[in-house]
Amino acid sequence: MKRIYLDHSATTRVDTRVLESMLPYFNEMFGNASSLHSFGQEAADALSFSREQVAATIGAEPQEIIFTSGGTESDNMAIKGAAYISSSRGKHIISSVIEHPAVLHTCRQLEKEGFEVTYVPVDNEGILDMQFLEDSIREDTILISIMHANNEIGTVQPIKEISELIRGRGIILHTDAVQSVGKIPVDVNELGVDMLSISSHKIHGPKGVGALYLRNGVNIVPIVQGGGHERGLRPGTENIPGIVGFAKAMTIVREQLETDSRNMQYLRDHMIKKIRSKIPYTKLNGHENKRLPNNVNMSFRYVEGESLLMLLDMKGVAVSTGSACSSKSQKVSHVLTSIGLGADYIHGSLRFTLGRENTMEEIDLAVGLLEEAVMKLRLMSPFGEEE
Repeated sequence: MKRIYLDHSATTRVDTRVLESMLPYFNEMFGNASSLHSFGQEAADALSFSREQVAATIGAEPQEIIFTSGGTESDNMAIKGAAYISSSRGKHIISSVIEHPAVLHTCRQLEKEGFEVTYVPVDNEGILDMQFLEDSIREDTILISIMHANNEIGTVQPIKEISELIRGRGIILHTDAVQSVGKIPVDVNELGVDMLSISSHKIHGPKGVGALYLRNGVNIVPIVQGGGHERGLRPGTENIPGIVGFAKAMTIVREQLETDSRNMQYLRDHMIKKIRSKIPYTKLNGHENKRLPNNVNMSFRYVEGESLLMLLDMKGVAVSTGSACSSKSQKVSHVLTSIGLGADYIHGSLRFTLGRENTMEEIDLAVGLLEEAVMKLRLMSPFGEEE
């Protein structure tokens, strides 16, 4: 049975080139980058080179890259670090209702600590209400954290417009770019952000490593105490093999982004068109055009999403019902709820996310198996096709 992987927003296969770059740092050049001897200097050199490669991919300076364990830690470091250091000036934060749990849960924790958070709504395509955001800005607003692209529905947010709106107002702007890096161009100066979160395993790099871009001149406080690693902001011995792999993955992104993005978008559009033509009572979730080139989030009426996922998995097709970080909780998607989707569509939603290795043959095969699974479940549904 051919296995087809269409869950690249959850994680990606480590690129062979990435794996090869990492191997020497496990058992040959295994030193601690903080050590002064030659073993340590080999690791320090690799760390420095990796920082340069990650920075170059997003238009940053090497010293603006702080290595972390991934997107969740980067989000926590950015939001808490900025909130704590600016608390004497104000305690008001702005975020959105469709953020990743790494951002939403961090904001809720800060609310328990006396901060006030305003959550900006989105329209039925997942686009931020810019007027609401502008009206929410106050004298004591210290931080805005809005994701670059949504992890469930793929909608891309107007981050550059937000940065232009708050320019000169002393408000720090953070964006979670975990899903957008590697899919669309991400340049920190073009976006105008002060902080930006990245995760390695979303771009064919290893798990357990990522980065926080921290613009020169923007200060945060460390949320973990320890040594002086990563400018004193992220203590702990650096994961050199992981960082080397992450940097290699970012280098590949820099070299292949245009080709990869174009190919994924072609397959995405083909998949959407084919699903719409083959399967009735379906709905595309998110913006038709302002979406990631690899994201297809569809709702299938009269079908339960978990059952559909399991049927597809039995046929070798891997998909998701939403965010991999929270899908096991069995809670209704806060993203789909926020865009006003009805319960019948929410419970019948699936997320297909494509990668650079997917082919047209795989997409056609997956849609055929999807059509069979949907029709099978609808025949079993107590609701039937009433329309």
